[in-house]
Amino acid sequence: MSLSIRQIHPVFVGEVSGVDITRPLSPEEVAAVEAGMDRYAVLVFHDQKLTDDQQMAFSRNFGALEDARGGNITRPEDKRLQVGMNDVSNLGRDGRPLDRDSRVRLFNLGNMLWHSDSSFRATPAKYSLLSARGVNPTGGNTEFADMRAAYDALDAGLKGQIEDLVCEHSLMYSRGSLGMLDYSEEERAMFRPVRQRLVRTHPVTARKSLYLSSHAGGIVGMPMPEARILLRDLTEHATQSRFVYVHTWRLWDLVMWDNRQMMHRVRRYDESQPRDMRRTTVAGDAPTTAQVPA
Repeated sequence: MSLSIRQIHPVFVGEVSGVDITRPLSPEEVAAVEAGMDRYAVLVFHDQKLTDDQQMAFSRNFGALEDARGGNITRPEDKRLQVGMNDVSNLGRDGRPLDRDSRVRLFNLGNMLWHSDSSFRATPAKYSLLSARGVNPTGGNTEFADMRAAYDALDAGLKGQIEDLVCEHSLMYSRGSLGMLDYSEEERAMFRPVRQRLVRTHPVTARKSLYLSSHAGGIVGMPMPEARILLRDLTEHATQSRFVYVHTWRLWDLVMWDNRQMMHRVRRYDESQPRDMRRTTVAGDAPTTAQVPA
């Protein structure tokens, strides 16, 4: 059976069949997955019993893996997974759910806000690939919002107003909205705001999309309250149900998405139970705009 992709949402999202991503892919299979990403922006693979090494090998078909440093507050000695893997579970190094007052857990609650992975980096991420190694019995769905369709639905006047706007993104903005305001000087330097365009153009399809995220906390040249109202209004628009796909996880699902065209968030779940989710991130290849000199 050859690789095929079936659309499973009225606007986007493809379900992939006929491929075993635990083994090396042919050039034709890699090209088919990339074409599917360009079209659907989210791809769902079921029943893929990956090891970490196999997940990283599959991800490298689409570019270099992003360096995870600077994307969390977990100390190196407390990390549960090897370099190249991003831990988006609720588990500590001992394999048990994190304590309720754990600073790492509280920081990770930011994943429940709408965001684009690594928009807080000067060169933001291309793809994310999330593998379900342990599914929580209650809640924990992941929602995806199509920023292309959201952009298309804006009126011409608003499109003109936002076309050239540049936002500032930082993990301190997203976590600050949850009340996390205390950071060390090292963390503040690590989370220093970067600039991203508010409207992006896809390098292959030339389709425009909004580039929104909870990490976006300001707009260059605009008063902060005005900027945040605009960003909030755009996010409310972009996350209407007609633009959103809800993924209900099954064990060994892998979901792959294009951060340049999607926002996503995880929904609340029973954190007394383990949820083991492992992400690889394919690095982007260019900034969206010039950065402020250090």
